Amino acid sequence: MSTISASTTSSTAYKVTADTTGALVLQTGATPTTAMTISSAQVVTLANALPVASGGTGSTSTTFVNLASNVTGTLPVANGGTGLTSIAHTVQVFTSGSGTYTTPANCKAIWVRCVGGGAGAGGSGSAGSPTNGTGGGNTTFSTLTAGGGNGGPNSLTGGFVGGSGGASSGGNLNIRGGPGHTTPGNTSPSVFQAYGGNGGDSAFGGGGPAGTNGAGATGQAGVSGGGGGGVGGNSSTFASAGGGAGGYCELLINSPAATYSYAVGASGAGGASGTGGGTGGAGGAGLIIVTEYYV
Repeated sequence: MSTISASTTSSTAYKVTADTTGALVLQTGATPTTAMTISSAQVVTLANALPVASGGTGSTSTTFVNLASNVTGTLPVANGGTGLTSIAHTVQVFTSGSGTYTTPANCKAIWVRCVGGGAGAGGSGSAGSPTNGTGGGNTTFSTLTAGGGNGGPNSLTGGFVGGSGGASSGGNLNIRGGPGHTTPGNTSPSVFQAYGGNGGDSAFGGGGPAGTNGAGATGQAGVSGGGGGGVGGNSSTFASAGGGAGGYCELLINSPAATYSYAVGASGAGGASGTGGGTGGAGGAGLIIVTEYYV
């Protein structure tokens, strides 16, 4: 081992560069004593460990910290961590009913998306009492309101314009639901055997397809807040128009409260049939999606 002797001046410093596979050894004292060794692999070994209480590791040997294998435990939120062993987000979906939403522990933000209930399409008939579709219910979450769609008109007396979509409020983004599609309706001159009007689409789609023409086929139900499809016309009845879709709103809530009240809008029923007609398609129930973030 080569040796370089320093003077007794405390400010003396050395920069040693060498091509060697051996270790660099630092010795101090009148009787040279090894204070530190640096291996060719850059592993530093100290004669005396720096205590943990003083900011050290408590070990006499150290190398670079491998975050995958040298770090254990979970850093608490109070110390700047997440309190989690992995970074993830969670999702809760509500498709019916009402109640209280509880924010998960350590959740720092929630993204809430709401769709109101879709309305039913109108019923059809050449006589009797076909009825209009029923409106969908409002979906609410805290101060958010996604309005339910409006029912489609019956084919005998209601007209040919589909039900309007529900309005929304309280969000960063508020969108009215799509209207039910129109039909030739009870116009003059009479137009029988027409296709029914499709249900209006919500922000997630879901408008119910209308009944086909000729046989007076019943419209299909909407989904995800979509409106119900109207009844197809036959040789003696007009087609009916579709129901309106529920409105949509969304809101990002930072530092969420512990709980929030919610209610999912119910679907609107399809209108009843009259003489020789069919029943309108029902609307789709509303929806609430809450995405929860922890970092």
